[in-house]
Amino acid sequence: MIDRVKVAVVGVGNNTSALVQGIALHRSTGSLVGVHRPEIAGLGVGDVDVVAAFALSDGKVGKDLHEAIFEPPNNFPRLDAELPPSGVTVQRGLVDSAEIERVAEALKGAEVLLYSAPSGRPETARAYAEAALLAGVAFVNTTSDAIAREPLWLERFEAAGLPLLGDDLASQFGASVVHHALLRLLQERGLTLVSSYQVNLGGTEDFRNLVENSNTKKQSKLNALGSHDKVQMAPLGYLPHLQSQKIAHLNIEAQGWGETAVSLDVKLKVHDPSGAAGVNIDLVRMAAAALRSGRGGYLAEAAALLKSPPGTAI
Repeated sequence: MIDRVKVAVVGVGNNTSALVQGIALHRSTGSLVGVHRPEIAGLGVGDVDVVAAFALSDGKVGKDLHEAIFEPPNNFPRLDAELPPSGVTVQRGLVDSAEIERVAEALKGAEVLLYSAPSGRPETARAYAEAALLAGVAFVNTTSDAIAREPLWLERFEAAGLPLLGDDLASQFGASVVHHALLRLLQERGLTLVSSYQVNLGGTEDFRNLVENSNTKKQSKLNALGSHDKVQMAPLGYLPHLQSQKIAHLNIEAQGWGETAVSLDVKLKVHDPSGAAGVNIDLVRMAAAALRSGRGGYLAEAAALLKSPPGTAI
C-alpha cells in the first residue's frame, strides 16, 4: 500500500476548502469528474492527507480543519461529502519572521508545504519558504509573490534537495488558460492580433485582497499570456455577491486575410476555488513524488500548471 502524501497548508480559505472537500468526495464516491491526472507516480487523488494547517483568522485558529473551512468569510459551497473531524487543529500562522522556527517545528511529519495564503504578501511568502527549508519539506507557492522565480531561492532549494514549485496557479480552466489558448489559436491560424483585454470579477476574500494588492498578480497574468504588448488587464473587481464564483470577460480584436476585421468576446463563469484545487491536487503529488525520489529544485513538468514559473518576469 502506497504511503499517502502528508501536506501542510498555509491559508484555510476557499481554495483549501475546495481541496479538502474534493479529496473527501473522491474517497467516498471514486468520482473522477474534473480530475486531470488520476495518478501521479502511483499517487491517487485520495492519497493526500492534510496533516497541519495555518491561518490568521481568529474564527479559524484552534478549530478542527473540517470545521474551519466553513468559517466566514469562506463562501465555497458545501460538497456532498462526509467530513468527520480531521484531527488537525488549525494553528496560528506566521505574524513575523521570528516565528519561523515554530512553524518549521510544526511541519515535522509533513512532506509538502502548500502555500495558499493571499497574494501580495511577499515577506510572508518568503518566511514560509524559509520554514520549509528548515523543516526539510517541499514548497508549493500558489500565490503571485515571487519565490521560485527568485534565483537565490531556487538555488537554496536545489542545494537542499527539496522541490520548489511556483509561482502562481494557472487555474484548471480559468481566464488566463482560456485567453492564452485563444491567442495561441489566433497565431496558429495566421491572424494578426490588433488588441485584447481581460476583465476579472470575483467575490472571494482573495479577490478582495488582490483588488488592494494587485501589482504582482497583474504581472503574473501577463506572464501567463506570454507578455503580449497588445493585451491589457483591467483592474480586478471585487463583488461580494458573486461569492466563490469568478466571471471573466475576454475580448480579442484581430485581422484576417485582406486586413478584414475579426472580433471575439467570451464570458467565462467558474467557481474560482475549484479551479485552484484541481491544480493543487496535482502540484502536491508532483512535489511529494519528486521529494521521495530525491529531486530538488524546480520541476519542469509543473510548468503547465503555473502562471509564473522560473524564467518569467517578476
